[in-house]
Parts: sequence; C-alpha cells; structure tokens
Amino acid sequence: QVQLVESGGGSVQAGGSLRLSCVVSGYTRSNYLMGWFRQAPGKEREGVASIYAVGSTRCADSVKGRFTISQDNAKNTLYLQMNNLKPEDTAMYYCAAGPSNYLTLNRAFFRYWGQGTQVTVSS
Repeated sequence: QVQLVESGGGSVQAGGSLRLSCVVSGYTRSNYLMGWFRQAPGKEREGVASIYAVGSTRCADSVKGRFTISQDNAKNTLYLQMNNLKPEDTAMYYCAAGPSNYLTLNRAFFRYWGQGTQVTVSS
C-alpha cells in the first residue's frame, strides 16, 4: 500500500524559510511523478511543484524563484524548500504521487496523497 507522510510545516514570519519533507513507501518511486500541492481555506487545491524520476521539475509561477522541489531516492523522501515565504503561502501542504511520466501540476495525474502539513506565514 502506498503511503505518503509529510512533515516540516509550522508557523513563520514573512521572509522566513521552511523545508517540508515527505517520506514515501509502498512502491518503486523511479517510475512515479511526485508533487506538492496546497490548499488554503475556501480555495481550490493547487499544484505548487512537481518532479519526475530523472529530476525534471516544474513550479507554479507564484512560487518560482522561492520554492525548490527535490528528492533523495536513497531515503525515499521528497522535499520542498520554501524561502522568502509570504502570507499568501499560508495553506495546508500535501505531498502526492502518481504513475505518470508527464511532468504536470494537474492534480488529476496524482493518485496517492498524504494527510498534509500546515504552513502559516504571518506578516
């Protein structure tokens, strides 16, 4: 059974940094698309960043230059480094995975989801 467990969320002031982690188990990650999504209260869940096995990445325009997605295959862990955080980054952040080789931020391509970790940025 595929399991995704996020950690690393918290409360920071604007301009601060956080690193989210997602430990993955239950499948061979080399053939999977991985990503981070977020959902703020009253808003749709949106794609933040995605990465495919060969290290290709994609980021949403709203976080380009501030967020970086990466993976450590030896640790079966996905990361999201978030710098220069803004109040509008406040949301629940979810790790996701899907059996696709298409680098996308479309949630329809992601089959498995973690429970989420809360990020709160104060001004």
